[in-house]
Amino acid sequence: MLQTLMPIIVLLSWLALPVTLICVVDDWFLRPRRAAGVADTPLMSVLYGSLVILIGAAVLRLLLAERLDFSAVLLAITVVTGVFWGLDIVFLAPRRTAAARAAGRDPALTREPGTVDYARSFFPVALVVLVLRSFIFEPFRIPSDSMMPTLLDGDFIIVNKYDYGLRLPVINRKIIAVGEPQRGDVVVFRWPVDPSVNFIKRLVGLPGDHVEVRDNHITVNGKPVLDVDGGKYNDGCYVNFTLARERLGKHDHTAIFCPVAIDRQPLLQGCNRSTVRGFVCGEDDAPGERRVPLFVGDVPAGQYLMMGDNRDNSDDGRSWGFVPEQNLVGKATRIWFNWDPHRAGGPIWKRIGTAIP
Repeated sequence: MLQTLMPIIVLLSWLALPVTLICVVDDWFLRPRRAAGVADTPLMSVLYGSLVILIGAAVLRLLLAERLDFSAVLLAITVVTGVFWGLDIVFLAPRRTAAARAAGRDPALTREPGTVDYARSFFPVALVVLVLRSFIFEPFRIPSDSMMPTLLDGDFIIVNKYDYGLRLPVINRKIIAVGEPQRGDVVVFRWPVDPSVNFIKRLVGLPGDHVEVRDNHITVNGKPVLDVDGGKYNDGCYVNFTLARERLGKHDHTAIFCPVAIDRQPLLQGCNRSTVRGFVCGEDDAPGERRVPLFVGDVPAGQYLMMGDNRDNSDDGRSWGFVPEQNLVGKATRIWFNWDPHRAGGPIWKRIGTAIP
């Protein structure tokens, strides 16, 4: 449905800025000069009436953008609304008051520009949300299967922003050291290959660690991570995978992997998701497929090795390297909602409120 409406949403979002500027100019400078009781022109009536729809389309387009920096958007909204409100307090409001008194009217009954009313209403809300998202917590949606079975595509999680230090929004520079990442944490970070994209993985290697991953079995500083066969994992989309219990630092968690090269097939009949092909783990290597390659490396100072719990279907540090400390966003702590529109059956209600191991 949204894909069908996207051309209309894009068009309306492009119209939002010029229409907003026209309304601001009219609202601040032309409306006050009109005689009392004179209605807006038909054109301005249409523009004022469409303003909410156009701004809503712009916001929706931002929400649907894959590379959106919400902190930058919130900062821009906070600055723009704050500037509008401030300009009115310093320049426009005194002029309206003086004009009303000169005309013998009560200044309190003088109509305030609608755009100023919007700015005064949105500024404190945007400021509070910006502070909360930048320094305390931030919501994040799981966009892939790479952290299965710990996190599912469609999980909405809370990311603790202060565990790894307070950082300035947008530039992500640490200003106050609070704590350090621990081995086994589930971490949201800016992908080193493209920092405009956020990734979520498990922290496997701390600075100075020597890490080896052979056939999806992890060894850190010569000590194998506890890997206990927990039976088979089958959800209709992933079939016959090995379920393993691991302990990294203080974290006991579950991972899935296939001991042989997996067979990637078209969507399986038992899979209840419309956008995932099937992954079948057999007894032998699937023809034409390759096993996950060996990884051996020393984690550099000030960097971290991140890996997904879904070892055979995770684009992680084994292929693109290490994550610098300045790319860290925060620690994933809890699932607050679950909904994958591509999965039949609606939300998985039992996941709501669960802690992330």
